[in-house]
Amino acid sequence: MRARATVTTTALACLLAGAALTGCGAGGTGEEKSAGDILDEANATMRKLNSVTVDITNRTTSGGSVTNRLVTDLDSRCRSRTTWSGGGVLEQIRLGETDYVRPNRAYLQKWKNYPGLTDEQKLWVKTPVDPAGAGGDGLASCERPFDSFGTARKGGSARVEGTKAVKLVVTDKADKAGTYTFYVAAEGKPHLLRTVYKSAAQHTTTSFSDFDEPLDIRAPKAGEVLSVPGGS
Repeated sequence: MRARATVTTTALACLLAGAALTGCGAGGTGEEKSAGDILDEANATMRKLNSVTVDITNRTTSGGSVTNRLVTDLDSRCRSRTTWSGGGVLEQIRLGETDYVRPNRAYLQKWKNYPGLTDEQKLWVKTPVDPAGAGGDGLASCERPFDSFGTARKGGSARVEGTKAVKLVVTDKADKAGTYTFYVAAEGKPHLLRTVYKSAAQHTTTSFSDFDEPLDIRAPKAGEVLSVPGGS
């Protein structure tokens, strides 16, 4: 009778504590999950999403910053907007094998060497996706890897936009100058909420939100699109 009561009490404690991060679900052993296990579970959860919004802010000591918002199905449909501190903006819509890209005037003046451009640029350029050029010219890929690396250790608890989170600090031999901090939701599904990378020269914050929210990603209106040679 005492053994049965102990099992019942343990199960109730696990239920109240939340099995997501306590390890109670692993055969009822009560063993706490390691930092590596928590991070692996978070990455696995993120890979199963049907959609997510990713916001990135990157600052360097050399001056300037870059921000990016990516709304994606993590496969072949996504919308991206990248903004540079110098005023350049590059928008992108990817639908399968087709990209729609819209740079603003400041982007064309600085990065495409069109200094004489005076009018604001409002047209989208339609072009086939170049698999070999993923990430080139500031273009985003809809896919995003969620992989564990390095050595993880627990860094206590935190809150991210009001959500309780477990803080994990990761160091990697391949990058001795930098430290990664991952924030994993401690309630509900173990979503990855935020990552922060810090080094002497760089500070990058990546936030994740709108998990599995419906996507409304459409091609621009026909009158707003300029087809280029080789476009579809």
